[in-house]
Amino acid sequence: MDEQAQKSEQDQNVKLKINALNLYYGDFHALGDITFDIYDRAITAIIGPSGCGKSTLLRVFNRMNDLIPGVKVEGDVLLDDASIYDKAMNVVALRQKIGMVFQRPNVFPMSVYDNIAIGPKRHGVRNARELDNIVEQSLVRVALWNELKDSLKKPALELSPGQQQLLCIARTVAVEPLVILFDEPCSRLDPESTMKIGELMLDLVRAFTIIIVTHNMEQAVRVSDMAAFLMIGDDRIGKLVEYAPTLDMFSAPKDQRTEDYITGRFG
Repeated sequence: MDEQAQKSEQDQNVKLKINALNLYYGDFHALGDITFDIYDRAITAIIGPSGCGKSTLLRVFNRMNDLIPGVKVEGDVLLDDASIYDKAMNVVALRQKIGMVFQRPNVFPMSVYDNIAIGPKRHGVRNARELDNIVEQSLVRVALWNELKDSLKKPALELSPGQQQLLCIARTVAVEPLVILFDEPCSRLDPESTMKIGELMLDLVRAFTIIIVTHNMEQAVRVSDMAAFLMIGDDRIGKLVEYAPTLDMFSAPKDQRTEDYITGRFG
């Protein structure tokens, strides 16, 4: 395959393109000149020390930063070659296409069933049988169906933390997004629940593009295909230092700062 044909094939597999992205909180320049591609149906891990802008970058992809007063974004992000910052972009529709699972399980104060059905209902699903099927299939996808099939009317807040986080993932997949964002989803969970969610990502990536922010280097190596390493530069701006296939980055990093971070010398 010649170079041009290879480039064309790679472009077809790109789900998100980040082009010269800069983000400001008022006068504070948080992210600087970030450019890289995120591939379709792959798991991309965003790693780096605390405060370097990992979660800020993640929230760029579904425009959650729009909710913060004073935020300004320069550059662009393309989802399937369409700018998510185009004036015509429907942000509600964008957040259906790019779902998010947060650090702390954020189940709603309602039943297990209603936590999952709420999204499809908002997007126009009214048929009870169709909703039942969506709830069942969403719970099957996150391996919770057998545990909860007889407790669908149970308040979601009564579930264990691990079950709550899996329920949040089920709620996200119920609306069939294109991309799922995970913001340190296991930071508050026990090792067994952390392992379950890691295994779940490896299953979900068959259908979805996944981006995960994590401080857990073992998890990054275990589940991700690509890794993006961010850190704060001398100018105090969060920047992309290195982006590569995860195993390549962890076995032969190209930048000394990457090696220092993944080997625990700082961060």
